[in-house]
Amino acid sequence: MTAPLTLGDSLDMTAAGPLHKELLGRRGKPVTLDASQVRRVGGQCLQVLLSAQATWAADGADFQIVDPSPEFSDGLALMGAAHLAPAAALSPVQD
Repeated sequence: MTAPLTLGDSLDMTAAGPLHKELLGRRGKPVTLDASQVRRVGGQCLQVLLSAQATWAADGADFQIVDPSPEFSDGLALMGAAHLAPAAALSPVQD
């Protein structure tokens, strides 16, 4: 089994290209992304992740995101993509 790919703390526009390249290098094999360090998620990286999820599904390979940080989970939810990391629990609402 291949070691998980740890996502960076800021998945902003500048991270989209390197993330895409890294994922392309793993195409055809099961991939696990560790989102525990993510503090910010931008639209471009979200597009890369959604595309990768669809590509892995079409290839019949396993694609999963594990250990999502609260910021990662919240960012996905805000952009309507909470399904990308279904194990993610949204952080509780503070009163």
